[in-house]
Amino acid sequence: MTGDQTPQPPGGPAPEAGEGWTALAYLIGGLAVWGFIGWLVDQWLETDGLATGIGFLLGGAGGVYLVIRRLGTPS
Repeated sequence: MTGDQTPQPPGGPAPEAGEGWTALAYLIGGLAVWGFIGWLVDQWLETDGLATGIGFLLGGAGGVYLVIRRLGTPS
């Protein structure tokens, strides 16, 4: 029945329960994947951790970008 709907709180729809886990997975996944790629480049070029650091920075930035793109900005 149409009269049995639960009212929504003011300020828009409530966030889904899985959004926090999704954001965390994007961040950890970006750090892990790009950090590992940087580590591989370090092993190949023998750069003593420089590429690993750059990989972690790129992974963190990419993870934040994906969180903002997927979940939007907070209001």
